[in-house]
Amino acid sequence: MSPRPSPPAFDIDALLKDPELKVIVTCGSGGVGKTTTAAALGLRAAEQGRKVVVLTIDPARRLAQSLGLTQLDNTPREVPGITEGAVGGALLAMMLDMTRTFDEVVEANTTPEKAAQIFANPFYQSLSASFAGTQEYMAMEKLSQLRAQLIEHGDWDLIVVDTPPSRSALDFLDAPQRLGRFLDGRMIRLLTAPARAGGKAYLKVVSASFSVFTRVLNKILGNDLLANVSAFVASLETMFGGFRERAEQTYRLLKEPGTAFVVVASPEPDALREASFFVERLQAESMPLAGVVLNRMHRPGIELSAQRAIDAAERLAELPEQTPALKLAAAALLVHADNAEAARHDRSMVARFGAAHPDVAQREVPAMPTDIHDLDGLRAVGQALAG
Repeated sequence: MSPRPSPPAFDIDALLKDPELKVIVTCGSGGVGKTTTAAALGLRAAEQGRKVVVLTIDPARRLAQSLGLTQLDNTPREVPGITEGAVGGALLAMMLDMTRTFDEVVEANTTPEKAAQIFANPFYQSLSASFAGTQEYMAMEKLSQLRAQLIEHGDWDLIVVDTPPSRSALDFLDAPQRLGRFLDGRMIRLLTAPARAGGKAYLKVVSASFSVFTRVLNKILGNDLLANVSAFVASLETMFGGFRERAEQTYRLLKEPGTAFVVVASPEPDALREASFFVERLQAESMPLAGVVLNRMHRPGIELSAQRAIDAAERLAELPEQTPALKLAAAALLVHADNAEAARHDRSMVARFGAAHPDVAQREVPAMPTDIHDLDGLRAVGQALAG
């Protein structure tokens, strides 16, 4: 029986150097080094001469820490220290602020007076901060804004998106459909009926049914909340079409050749199951999957099996004279045995994943001896990504 062919190698540098590439989206479960991978990709591209902005949707502040910045906000900020051969290259970083992004959308699509009314509405203040799905839609909106700046002004030529951990990382793919379901729902149609019908005409047409509806909601929600909701929806009704159109446009953009999805995983069962979900979902959606990064792979320093290392350590421990050198050698053999066993486990898990997805390109990144917290650490990860 012939051995199964190995998955193709993921050529990271070829991807980053492709002038047609405009957007990289990294996705993966929590704790697999996805944020570090996104930052390392951005840094490596910048030091090869590209102008890169890294956008993190993950509210954790690991990206700022790894880039040596004290904080990130909704505005791209330049990362200092990009020096190695970065002719014309630059690296900027930002973290999605969904409330501020929602405010920017309102400001761009209405008058200052109307925007002030919307901002003062208590329901809007709650919606923009915590309503289910707002983060994913605003991620689409911010990506759309960054892409527009790329095309119109050339402020950068590559956008790297670091998504939230776990399966919610792909929720923004559903943002246009979820937005459409929300806007077309019966509740929204009822709440916007007064604005659509207007004055007395509204009273004649829907007063009977709507009065029953409002009496029930008043008892549940209170008069003020219902009034705020109705006023908010009426204020935004004229803007909803633009919201949906831009979300659908960004969704189409993610399917174009200028976009690449990079799935990040570690050689653990849960992480690889999540990676399989991402791969299958992206393939089902016809999204351009570039490859999979397998982080934190253990590699033995020498070709010595775990069992042989344990046997050797036991023989050393049985010697009559236990000198410090012998004790140190025995301890080193046991450490190697642990590492060799971890490497065997990682290789087995990755082989199983590769067999399930033989056509998906892979790149392995070895486990780093320390946490990544500066540009030098990110450069080391970038070199490993490049193989």
